[in-house]
Amino acid sequence: MDLMFKALLGAGVVLILAALAKTRNYYIAGLVPLFPTFALIAHYIVGKGRSLEDLKATIVFGMWSIIPYFIYLATLYVMVDRMRLEASLAVAAVAWLMAATALVSVWVRIHG
Repeated sequence: MDLMFKALLGAGVVLILAALAKTRNYYIAGLVPLFPTFALIAHYIVGKGRSLEDLKATIVFGMWSIIPYFIYLATLYVMVDRMRLEASLAVAAVAWLMAATALVSVWVRIHG
């Protein structure tokens, strides 16, 4: 049942994004993914199953995770003028993956 709720929540976000993309205020679709839907779920799961210190570490790591997302957005912003949309999205996703890998590597080295 818990998995079904999470799937419905994700589907609901996709529907909201699709609806917003068709409105005059289409740019708000860029804000919706930043609503902490999955962060709420993750923090609840960590908060219920682990210590308060583990939850706080998860929160701090989440703060640092803004960096890979920013790199994704910056890469996409530059690439959409140079490539097809699909290729731009792929390059930006790879940039995010590289930044996220670097973040995890540094985090493990410092906190591991």
